Amino acid sequence: MANQNIRSASKTELKEPAVRALKSKLYGLLIQPAESEYDTARKVWNGMIDKRPALIVQPIDEQDVVTAVNFAREQGLLLAVRGGGHNVAGFGTCDDGLVIDLSRMKEIDVRPKDQTVRAQGGLTWAEFDRATQVYGLATTGGLVSSTGMAGFTLGGGIGWLMRKYGLAADNLLSADVVTAQGQRLKASRYENADLFWGLRGGGGNFGVVTSFEFQLHPLGPSVLGGALFYPLAQAGELLSFYRQWGQSLPDELTSMAAFLTAPPEPFVPKALVGSKMIAIALCFAGQVEQGQAALQPLRAAIPAAIDLVGPIPYTSLQKMFDASAPRGIRSYWKSEYLADIPDDFVKVLVEYAGKAPSPFTAVHLQHLGGAIQHKAADETAFTHRDAHFVLNIIGEWMEAGQDSENIAWVRGLWQAVKSYASGGVYLNFMDNNEGEARIRAAYGETKFARLVELKKKYDPGNLFRLNQNIPPG
Repeated sequence: MANQNIRSASKTELKEPAVRALKSKLYGLLIQPAESEYDTARKVWNGMIDKRPALIVQPIDEQDVVTAVNFAREQGLLLAVRGGGHNVAGFGTCDDGLVIDLSRMKEIDVRPKDQTVRAQGGLTWAEFDRATQVYGLATTGGLVSSTGMAGFTLGGGIGWLMRKYGLAADNLLSADVVTAQGQRLKASRYENADLFWGLRGGGGNFGVVTSFEFQLHPLGPSVLGGALFYPLAQAGELLSFYRQWGQSLPDELTSMAAFLTAPPEPFVPKALVGSKMIAIALCFAGQVEQGQAALQPLRAAIPAAIDLVGPIPYTSLQKMFDASAPRGIRSYWKSEYLADIPDDFVKVLVEYAGKAPSPFTAVHLQHLGGAIQHKAADETAFTHRDAHFVLNIIGEWMEAGQDSENIAWVRGLWQAVKSYASGGVYLNFMDNNEGEARIRAAYGETKFARLVELKKKYDPGNLFRLNQNIPPG
């Protein structure tokens, strides 16, 4: 790179000797704006996020992470930490600061005998699942396989196995963490237990988690899964049935209702391509025959226009929504927890779904309960375990010129359904400008106060503030 100064977010001048000294200490890569890799390395999944960091560090081990954290702190640089870069709020990058991009840290050690795994923080769920499924094992992962394992877990982790095996955070056994002071700590029930509590739902507020140890469960290689599609006109009838049917479902069955546009795929009849539809997507984490029996009442009550539920490789199920979320798509989301899905609420969803401005846009209504509610309320930082549903309004489109229309649609639907919400918000579905009141609502006042004390202990200078931030006081 040419000999020039680099400016941080705090407008502190970074001298070239300091940058050279950082590079000399790293075994991984240091990417600077003049380098050919920079433009690719700076981008994250959400195409609306267009940031230009001063430096990007791609560590290959924990010592590289320590070096990068110490440099950011000592130089007064804004610091972003990226696992998979899939966070809709775009916290995995920043303007003028330093990005720690964990994408080269992908080691994974599956221990089939005790059904555990240690996995580094740069893995996506596709990579994680590919390794664990060799042994017929899995843990709760993301609904899109390119989602990073790290941020998903730290925010709680809602996925296809949650009703049977709990959240991703519920399956976390230990974590290796680099703190704001560059210390290496192990967090578990037995070491730094306060930090372990905060990591399970507290987001990236307390350090860089370089590796995660998870409990695994026997699953696969095939599960009963897929989706049943219905015309939008049947949404009222379908959700009325779904509301009652869901109360008696076994924990093995995780499902959600999804408003969407029928894609131009071979499984969609030509007459339905481009039409607005509602689907029931599901995964049964048990015997296929038992899953078919659990699904039979729905099939009998309301026959689907397209029925794609059957035995499917678990790794394929995890990729079911990948095509709807390509890297670079422009994304804006809003979310709420719900205690119920009353008829008036459904009418609002149907009205807005019929006017969705983009074929990529969807509304997900995920059925919670099961193992999520088996944990004690105060066992982890994750809150709202008593919610029955989580609503995610997913605005997604391809062209920048469509931003205003699509954002307005998301906000309009969100405002129209807020009166039905039970309070709180799921951390991983939050946007980047929702404010402290919404962050407090994600935890409730008691847990938020506890997290503030934890932040004071592990990051008193708020170095890790590019997140749904918990300020240290």
